[in-house]
Amino acid sequence: MPGPVFLDGEHISLRTPEEEDVGFLQRNINDPRVRRPIGTVAPMSASDEEEWIDGANDEGVSLLICIGGDPVGTIGLSGINELWGRAEVGYWLTPAAWGEGYATAATELLVEYGFDQRRLNKVVAHAFAFNAGSRRVLEKVGFTEEGVHRAEAFVNGEFVDVHRYGLLVNEWREGDE
Repeated sequence: MPGPVFLDGEHISLRTPEEEDVGFLQRNINDPRVRRPIGTVAPMSASDEEEWIDGANDEGVSLLICIGGDPVGTIGLSGINELWGRAEVGYWLTPAAWGEGYATAATELLVEYGFDQRRLNKVVAHAFAFNAGSRRVLEKVGFTEEGVHRAEAFVNGEFVDVHRYGLLVNEWREGDE
């Protein structure tokens, strides 16, 4: 039985990961089309994914992005600093779900939750220079590119630039008006 819906949007829902999601998570995180754009290099076993599920919400918020109850990716808030009111959003989708607007909808839902329920002032994100889709998602949601960390990450055999994005709560609220 899938985990309960935590946040519900018009076309997607975000729910907690459960034991039955291990196969989905392991299969997709090991897919080079998924792991490279998020910078994962080590293969993940079923027990690795079980551990991730067990600790998924210990230090942040980790949820599955679902369409009609079926998972198509993950999204989360990490590095939550309650004193500063800051957190980082990160996500991935299965390749079959790319280009459908699911990452944008999920990011909007989670950012709204962060600002409204967690009293965050800022949500940040990072995207590799080659990941145009992720950068587009962030810009659609209202994030501003704040800078580029040149040759910051080693991905797929080369050093790549990392683009840093930020969204302030007052910018988010202005976008709602």
